[in-house]
Amino acid sequence: MQQQPSSKQTGAELCWRVLEAAGWVLLNICEHITGEKSWLSLLLQLRDTYSKSGIACLTGEEIGNFIQNSDLIESEDRAADPCWQVKWHLGKALTLSRTDEQQPRSPVNRIAAHLTGNSNRKNSLSPRIDPSARRGTGQKINNWESSRKGHSFLYNVELRNGELVIPQTGFYYIYSQTYFRFRENENEDSDLLAQIRNPKQLVQYVYKLTNYPEPILLMKSARTSCWSKKAEYGLYSIYQGGVFQLKREDRIFVSVSNGDIVDMDKEASFFGAFMIG
Repeated sequence: MQQQPSSKQTGAELCWRVLEAAGWVLLNICEHITGEKSWLSLLLQLRDTYSKSGIACLTGEEIGNFIQNSDLIESEDRAADPCWQVKWHLGKALTLSRTDEQQPRSPVNRIAAHLTGNSNRKNSLSPRIDPSARRGTGQKINNWESSRKGHSFLYNVELRNGELVIPQTGFYYIYSQTYFRFRENENEDSDLLAQIRNPKQLVQYVYKLTNYPEPILLMKSARTSCWSKKAEYGLYSIYQGGVFQLKREDRIFVSVSNGDIVDMDKEASFFGAFMIG
């Protein structure tokens, strides 16, 4: 069995005790021969000798080979050698350091989603009167483009009925932009045109769904619109974003007011989230 040196008795302590004992022996010899107490010069010589021998301890043999084979040495004589103990402790420290560096790091799962509007899809928004009790205010946007067409993508996130399902508890940055466009149609009912042109609030809501019966409002942004009769069309966009702590299986979605004038252009209306910690 390999005899490992005690953690309480390092090589340096053993060397110093040996040198201290040798110093007193030499001091007594010096007093007996010369009758003078030259202990100071003697200790200085011993310190110089110890320093040189300490360096020789690490250079006397190939230190790399010793470190690699330190676990194979089973000699009790070597285990009692202070120089061997210094090398043994050094080898263990270097081996431990190398082991930590070689420890494989677990890959960080990328969690991100960017959904874009799809003008080709009809009925992107939920009806104004939704029988579901978990709807919130406004009209929910149900249909987003999630495939890798254009700029949309999903990484480790699932999309269900317009809702992003959070896969892991953490902090997420959530963002959304909605594009409102009003085009005047010559065949449109004049009363409806007048109603749309009247100043009104355009609102965007971002909700979170949990085990709680009602959706929880995370963000909302609004602006007042008033389109001129002389304008061919009116354009407004609303953007908002923020950091929120979400739990696994939470779901987030976007609702808007005035869904009849929402333009689901892929570069103008979008919704996304990504984990930041």
